[in-house]
Amino acid sequence: MENLGFGLLMTVIGMGLVFAVLALLWGLLTLLTRFDRPEASSSTEPAPESASSPTAQLTADEIAAIAVALTVHAATLRREAAPTVRSYWPGSLLFASRGVAAGRARQNQSWQRRR
Repeated sequence: MENLGFGLLMTVIGMGLVFAVLALLWGLLTLLTRFDRPEASSSTEPAPESASSPTAQLTADEIAAIAVALTVHAATLRREAAPTVRSYWPGSLLFASRGVAAGRARQNQSWQRRR
C-alpha cells in the first residue's frame, strides 16, 4: 500500500508540473502576442498613388503583348499536361498499365475469407 501512495503522489506532482509549465507557456505566448501587434497608423488619409508603379511606364501595346504571352504560355502548359502529348498509350507497350497490373496481381492471389 505504501508503493501505491508513493505512485499516486508522483503522478499528481508530475501532472501538476506539466500543467503548470503549459499554463506558463500559454501566458508567455499571450503576452508576446500583445506586444507584437502592428502599430495602427495615425493618419486616416490614403497613401498617394506613386508614379513609379510598374504599369505606369508601359504602353497599352506592351500590356496587350504581355497578356497574349501569358495566355499562350498557360495554354502550352495545359496542353503538356494533357494525355494527347503522350507518345504511347498506357498498356500499348511491353508493360501493362498500373491498373491492369493491379488487377492481375489481385487475380493471382488466392482468395481468403475476410475475418
